[in-house]
Amino acid sequence: MAEDFQQQSWTEVAITVDSKNTETAGNIANMAVPYGIYIEDYSDLVEETLQIAHIDLIDEDLLKKDRTKSIIHIYINPHENPAEAVSFVKERLDAENIPCEISLADCKAQDWVNNWKQYFHAMPIGEKLLIRPEWEKDYDANGRIILNIEPGLAFGTGSHPTTRLCLEMLEEYVNDESTVLDIGCGSGALTIACAKRNPQGKMIGIDRWGKEYASFSLPLCEKNAAVEGVKNASFRRGNAVKLDFPDESFDAVTSNYVYHNIAGKDKQALLLETLRVLKKGGMFAIHDLMSPGRYGDMQAFVQKLRDMGYECVELIDTTDGSFMTPKEAKRLMLRGSTLLLGIK
Repeated sequence: MAEDFQQQSWTEVAITVDSKNTETAGNIANMAVPYGIYIEDYSDLVEETLQIAHIDLIDEDLLKKDRTKSIIHIYINPHENPAEAVSFVKERLDAENIPCEISLADCKAQDWVNNWKQYFHAMPIGEKLLIRPEWEKDYDANGRIILNIEPGLAFGTGSHPTTRLCLEMLEEYVNDESTVLDIGCGSGALTIACAKRNPQGKMIGIDRWGKEYASFSLPLCEKNAAVEGVKNASFRRGNAVKLDFPDESFDAVTSNYVYHNIAGKDKQALLLETLRVLKKGGMFAIHDLMSPGRYGDMQAFVQKLRDMGYECVELIDTTDGSFMTPKEAKRLMLRGSTLLLGIK
């Protein structure tokens, strides 16, 4: 199944705009495809290099990049018509008076599924875990529990800021007796990490694994768990709109960067459905793009939870430099990234 996917020909759509229009154009492109975009924006190249890498030597090829333009890349899977996405993007850019150039090219899935792997290495998470991709042979565990994993894409590695934060939150609150639900589990990284850390606990990961996320699948999750020898994690198809579990079934529930992709649904209602299956005294950690346009007034929602008896309810802005800088959030199209945390 994975080999068939990697041989499929996707369509890469490259949208070139003036750098000043990157954010608006990126938001429009993100509406055209639900599974992420890639932005080339070199307008702040020198400043970002100094801030992030603390060096002033920059590759000559990078310095030659046009800093007045940004290129937004979206990828259309083989089951969809790229002309529809191009028409959607062009129509909305024209409405915003944003000039653009759009080009299309064939792209084998294996090209972008595999090429990023050279940048992902063994990585410590929290105090006790070390995530190691299966292709990384040279690493130092330094006494940590090793989580070997074959990710589908970067969001499935545990290295993405949002995934990493959820891993650290769960490590702090989950114990050996916990039952944990991971909603929108993707590659199973979060579920398996919890299971390995808490061998007496029970971890369940659910996802609908739609065709737009073809690199993630139920077999991939099961394969990752089998490689780890993890027997206390299970995976099943499910839908966050209506969870197929009784009230108060879990000691902890988590979801990472999922609900904003569910079109046409009240996001606060989705949160309440998630909290329905959480036991009294259980912990929740929900990370998503909680902008007012998507989620409404979240401060009012937090107060509503407190009035219902929830404790330690917090909204944490994860783009303030603690997990990613505002510029990184802009580049990754993660503005509004927020963690909702608390105890039922």
